[in-house]
Amino acid sequence: MQRTRIRRETLLGFQPPAIGEEEVEAVVQTLRTGWIATGPRAAELEERFSEYVGARHAVSLASGTAALHLALLGAGIGEGDEVITTPITWPATGNVIVHTGARPVFVDVRAADLNIDPKAVAAGITPRTKAIMPVHLAGQPCDLDALLELGIPVIEDATHAAESVYRGKKIGSVPGSLGACFSLNATKNVAAAEGGLLATDDDDLAAEVRELRLMRRREGSHYDIRVAGFKANLPDLLAALALVQLEKIDGHAETRRRHVEAYDAALSDLPGLTPLSRDPRDVHAFHIYVIRIDPKLAGADRDAYREALLAENIATSIHFLPLHRLTYYRERFPDQPRLPVAERAGDEVLSLPLSPAHSDADIEDATDALRRVHADFTG
Repeated sequence: MQRTRIRRETLLGFQPPAIGEEEVEAVVQTLRTGWIATGPRAAELEERFSEYVGARHAVSLASGTAALHLALLGAGIGEGDEVITTPITWPATGNVIVHTGARPVFVDVRAADLNIDPKAVAAGITPRTKAIMPVHLAGQPCDLDALLELGIPVIEDATHAAESVYRGKKIGSVPGSLGACFSLNATKNVAAAEGGLLATDDDDLAAEVRELRLMRRREGSHYDIRVAGFKANLPDLLAALALVQLEKIDGHAETRRRHVEAYDAALSDLPGLTPLSRDPRDVHAFHIYVIRIDPKLAGADRDAYREALLAENIATSIHFLPLHRLTYYRERFPDQPRLPVAERAGDEVLSLPLSPAHSDADIEDATDALRRVHADFTG
């Protein structure tokens, strides 16, 4: 196949963080206070984030993974229990279930948005089911109403959903949900290198997770240990970063929306390349921009497109390969059923560059490259 010239001279990164001088200054100021471990900045972040999402509590943690793990433990999930979740997710979602001693039960997803299918969840409930852990994939909220109607505690993996709104309520404050777990990873919409937050209205869950995150609880001038906790606290250095990012969240969201509109316009003329669907009743966080590639219409499969775009200096990613097909889960839980929608999606999905750090020209480079690659494969 004859390759047209590369448009860009340098690689367009997939998801670089949008870090400015304000973040640099916030970190420097925190360093100068002499208090860089968990302290006043982490406490301020908890207060600000709880106000932002409208939850009674926000508990700062070392990572989104830690938030998921401790939320499950705080809810009493343990040995012999089952937690229903989606296979279309980062491994942390399944791993934290395993680390509680429970069994992850993967069920299929909806073809349109690749979010967990409430009908499949209902079919997967057994007497051992103690929680449902849906993922708001890419920033599109799941059908929480249908999940909550099942009467099983819901702990949301909201690591993609910092700005997401479900039926008028921000993710993190949807009535009936036990809690929502957010990530502050470098690629996330509030980027602080690492970190996580649990948003919840449940006083007992918040108290339990606060105790689990730092191995001890204060009792006057002394401390006691009631549970075998973890080292999962968020240091002030990272909280300082997150506080500035939270101030910028609305502006960054507007940039993401503008980039998404550019992608939507480009894809409308490229048969076989289809973005995931969005529910107009909700607000999408646009953490990632995922397309599905139908090789019959697009002229080549996902892997060929990814290689060709890289030759054009456009970095991409895959969100996600189904967890139940990966080695650990395949060997540890060999009796997992086939999940045809998720399995097909795992062969077709490709995520395009999307970050508020990208300029409009960067996204134009990406769409131009996508058009050239599509023309090469279908011409």
